[in-house]
Amino acid sequence: MTTIPADEALSGLSDQPTVSDRAAYEAALQRLREASQSYYGDGDSAMDDTSYDRLRLAVLAWEEENPTEVSPDSPTGLVADGAAPAGDVAHTTRLLSLDNVFDAEGLVAWGASVERRLGRAPAGGFTVEPKIDGAAVAARYRDGRLVRVVTRGDGTHGEDVSHVIGQIDGLPEQLADPVTVEVRGEVAFTQEQFETANEVRAAHGAQVFVNPRNGTAGTLRAKGRPYRLRMTFWAYGVVELDGVPFLPAGATHAEALAAVADAGVQTTAASPAGLLVVSDLAAAQAQADAVAAIRTELPVGIDGLVVKLNDTAEQEAAGLGSRFPYWAIAVKLPAIERQTVLEDVVWEVGRTGVLAPTAILTAVEIDGSTVTRATLHNPADIRRRDLHIGDTVTVYKAGDIIPRVQAAVVPLRPAGATQVPLPEACPRCGGEINTAQERWRCAKGTACALPALIEYAAGREMLDIDGLGKTYVAALVESGDVGDVADLFTLTVEQLTAASGSAKRGAKLAEQITAAKDRPLNRVFCALGVLGTGRSMSRRIARHFGTMDAIRQADATEMQDVEGIGPEKAPVIVEQVAALAHVIDKLTTAGVNMTEPEDPSAAQGGGPLEGKVVVVTGKMAGPLDGFGRSEMNALIERAGGRAGSSVSAKTSILVAAPSANGKPSSKAVKAAELGVEVLTPEAFAERVADCLA
Repeated sequence: MTTIPADEALSGLSDQPTVSDRAAYEAALQRLREASQSYYGDGDSAMDDTSYDRLRLAVLAWEEENPTEVSPDSPTGLVADGAAPAGDVAHTTRLLSLDNVFDAEGLVAWGASVERRLGRAPAGGFTVEPKIDGAAVAARYRDGRLVRVVTRGDGTHGEDVSHVIGQIDGLPEQLADPVTVEVRGEVAFTQEQFETANEVRAAHGAQVFVNPRNGTAGTLRAKGRPYRLRMTFWAYGVVELDGVPFLPAGATHAEALAAVADAGVQTTAASPAGLLVVSDLAAAQAQADAVAAIRTELPVGIDGLVVKLNDTAEQEAAGLGSRFPYWAIAVKLPAIERQTVLEDVVWEVGRTGVLAPTAILTAVEIDGSTVTRATLHNPADIRRRDLHIGDTVTVYKAGDIIPRVQAAVVPLRPAGATQVPLPEACPRCGGEINTAQERWRCAKGTACALPALIEYAAGREMLDIDGLGKTYVAALVESGDVGDVADLFTLTVEQLTAASGSAKRGAKLAEQITAAKDRPLNRVFCALGVLGTGRSMSRRIARHFGTMDAIRQADATEMQDVEGIGPEKAPVIVEQVAALAHVIDKLTTAGVNMTEPEDPSAAQGGGPLEGKVVVVTGKMAGPLDGFGRSEMNALIERAGGRAGSSVSAKTSILVAAPSANGKPSSKAVKAAELGVEVLTPEAFAERVADCLA
């Protein structure tokens, strides 16, 4: 099979491709066939969904402009573009695909076409449900027992994949009631199942899946594997089987799915995105926008929302096309997964000595931003994914999370490609590497990353030694004057002058270091760089114990009494504190403060946020202008509350700054769904005014 990179097929990363003549049209048709056949074959498509959609739209545009030149074997009018294996199992009724729109204007145009077909505006409303990014199947139950699972195929016949019965969550082998019915829906890997599947495949020497969607297609068709991979099912439709009644007469689409759920089969309504019945398309678009905002938080991938006529009589009146029903439309969402080229891998050493690999990528647009770097986690992960320099790789971006490389598209691997090289020596100091765990570390630990650790400790949110930046820190470490954080407090003006190259700067730095001795315990503790702690956790530890001596005397059980510290983290913190004993002793000798000031709100028995969990998103304004995440977390805790990182049912308040484009953030959308109080930065400042001083 001839394959091409997605960007070559598109002639650009963001522009809509064009088909200019007959030769280009035939070439584009061939690319569509190859991508579809690859996907429906072994599940490894040589083109990502966005590239495929764009190329397909370009082909459709050319066919519309040149109707007399449309190839008789064009796949654009066929279910699954004619690539899905038809199989030999006849469907009860045709199992069709969905037509797509890509924006609000497209949805309005679809609504107008529905009105034309009905001769009036729909009266029964619309449903909006997630378009699960997996593979469509029909599952047949007889007398409550799951007896057959059939793929979509060409829409009239599909493949029998009943060998997967028993490995699909949400599609039980036996129902509580002896019903006979066929449920139709999507099978997909959840993100957790996908990660587990790739671990299992790697352990068996198999190539890891490129992405969850392709992995699902391959897994459904695979037989004779020495392992079984769990998947999940969400029903989106139901048809009667063997003439046995299942639904009451006149049941709407929403009522039909409710009946399926009552029978014990999972439906799209049970997904976190849910199923909503709305009266008009404006409300449908609003729901699509709301789900899109929380899309990256869903446990399973979705590539759009499906809008349907809710009234089944209106569905029948609107009718069916050869490839898709006229009464339903898929509103596609911007891609959060694309393919691009892995150009290089760079290794950095964090302040705790961990070696962190970063993928350098050919620029690709994902979810509205240009991505050139992505995380690779650790060396074991790189080998599990069998990554080579020059590979075309799938890159996944989820919200504010750093993009990650999922897998290589092996059919596109260039000749002579070599595996990503793993470091044989520490990339920072050239010393030995500790490879005992999946996350490799420099054998010197934090000593290797001493400049980064000292710079971190001197930062504004820790010791706040103004002016002690990277250049001066590097000079102090290189000279041997600073070997740990405590050495900062024994530096002379002469040493600081030599490091900064100026007597005036040296004197100023000496003043800043002297002032840093009086910082509260939580900042001093944070400056130590204890694994598993940061600004918020350091504040909790300092306020809980009160003194450094109490922290040093605490065992793992006592450390767990601090909010947010569990049984896994507690012994690590205790061990780290013990290992830093000589540094803490030096800090004490140098006269550094080792106590935490009493919390006024605690002394008064609470505060304006007592017992509340507060999440912050966006840039602060008004009295909170310039407040970063750390300052906001400190303010929340000072007011008696607890800072959270994501909106959930436990969240009490969301402080949300208005976005520049006027659209609510994903956190704001979720807060509205959960009934969480949402405050602007100005309103929140009023709520905690007594704690701002």
